[in-house]
Amino acid sequence: MPEPARVISGAHASSGRDHPLLRRILIGLTLLIVGVLIVIPVVNIFVQAMGGGLWGYFSNLFSDRDTRHSILMTLIVAPISVAVNTVFGVAAAWTIARFRFPGRTLLTTLIDLPFSISPVVAGLMLVLLFGLQGHMGPWLREHNIQILFAMPGLILATTFVTLPFVARELLPVMEAIGAEEEIAAISLGASAWQTFWNVTLPNIKWGLLYGVVLCNARAMGEYGAVYVVAGHQGGRTYTMPLQVNKLFEDSRTSESFALASLLTLLAVVTLAAKVALERRTRRELLAATRPSEVPETNDLPHAGAGPPSVRVNQTRLRPELIMTTAKPVDSASAAPSQGMAGA
Repeated sequence: MPEPARVISGAHASSGRDHPLLRRILIGLTLLIVGVLIVIPVVNIFVQAMGGGLWGYFSNLFSDRDTRHSILMTLIVAPISVAVNTVFGVAAAWTIARFRFPGRTLLTTLIDLPFSISPVVAGLMLVLLFGLQGHMGPWLREHNIQILFAMPGLILATTFVTLPFVARELLPVMEAIGAEEEIAAISLGASAWQTFWNVTLPNIKWGLLYGVVLCNARAMGEYGAVYVVAGHQGGRTYTMPLQVNKLFEDSRTSESFALASLLTLLAVVTLAAKVALERRTRRELLAATRPSEVPETNDLPHAGAGPPSVRVNQTRLRPELIMTTAKPVDSASAAPSQGMAGA
């Protein structure tokens, strides 16, 4: 009997043994692929953009009116889309994480829909809805409202494509944190707005910022959906990615690379912020899922309000929230509090 055990143990040791040659081959292939597909093209963009010197770089970037307008359009469209998706993402993630209702799975699937649809198809969908021959086209024309080939169309297209990012980043964070602190705050008399600002938002802040960073990066670099609804109107509806393509097609390569380098620089800054926020989010999740060292109690120490069945983690509930929002619900519960205050 001991012999088979020795054989099995040896097999496990052999399978778990590190192979230096295989490890070096895998690392080398990974570095080769990353270098050829990512590092070399990014470096080439900056080399081509700086070919005329620093003065030539800024001249290519800001001398053309259409290029300046594309930068302005990007700086307008992207923040609006990010703001809309931030509000939607927080609301959707809180609803899905805190409630169980019919259609919950369908809602989660619909949030992920922009990930599976081509951006060009998303732009075509907006054309079919808001175009002159679309479902809402005649009504919009009667009321002199223009959606397509204008800024509202760009915002709608960008918002649709970037819809899932904030919600998808917040869902695991809110599910890991749980609703115990929110329930405790409400039981102590906090309003919904106080609970959100003092309990929910501090717990999800790093996940929220992480989702906002990813959403902003996708919004600034969106091409397919925006290309469909922009209507080929350079100087009016072109964002930075569209202007880069237009300059390259017009054989204005130096200006094209200068504008592309600006987009790349924004992407690098976004990547650095993403890595930093990802580490903070991971630490927040680990802290949330780690068992508390202080035992929980069924008694609320600072107020008589709230059912005793609510279990409060004393180490994570903010004292200022307890002191400012605790409200006695009847005279019987208020008397002990007044006696303690007099003491």
